[in-house]
Amino acid sequence: MNSTEKEISYHISNSYSTLNELTSLTKNVWFVCHGMGYLSKYFLKYFKDLNPIENYIIAPQAQSKYYITPKFKHVGASWLTRENTKMETNNIIAYFDSIFKHEQITQDKNLIILGYSQGVSVAMRYIAKRQLQCSQLVLLSGGIPKELKKEDFRFFKGKTKLIYGINDEYLQKERMTQEQQKAEMLFGNKLEIIPFEGVHEVNTEIINQLV
Repeated sequence: MNSTEKEISYHISNSYSTLNELTSLTKNVWFVCHGMGYLSKYFLKYFKDLNPIENYIIAPQAQSKYYITPKFKHVGASWLTRENTKMETNNIIAYFDSIFKHEQITQDKNLIILGYSQGVSVAMRYIAKRQLQCSQLVLLSGGIPKELKKEDFRFFKGKTKLIYGINDEYLQKERMTQEQQKAEMLFGNKLEIIPFEGVHEVNTEIINQLV
């Protein structure tokens, strides 16, 4: 079979979800990237206990949606696969750029970037690509992209939290040791490692203690 894969560009639209209102009283703006199988509007439930006056949460939506097994009743979404990863990453970066431009977040707010599971990779790639400063980078139960190097985060001045459940079925002990070593290499003394009793889950108790 003599097939050829070609590439084109075209304009697309995508949604994102927010929680609370962005006002002069807002202290913290959260940009939270969900894991595989989520929709952004449902991912926001993990942030509902934060002070609604002081916290404004933005949840981007992964573009690739699919029906979740086994009943194919509910819809989930995925950020990236190993197929055309570089091109898809550029699409996500352009999408994130549009969100930040539309939201017009001012520098008097504490910006917190959080990635959960698969969302860790897109959050970290965006920060590295755009050299985006934030007060906290929260890496929750996810893997650090292999291509990222120390010089990619040399500019970064914020604090980084690496959070994971000690019984995470996807991040077993050997894998978690590798992720810790990679995080330490990237962030040095700006890194705090926070293990918790639990599995592959969003730990809302820890989230509520971040601010």
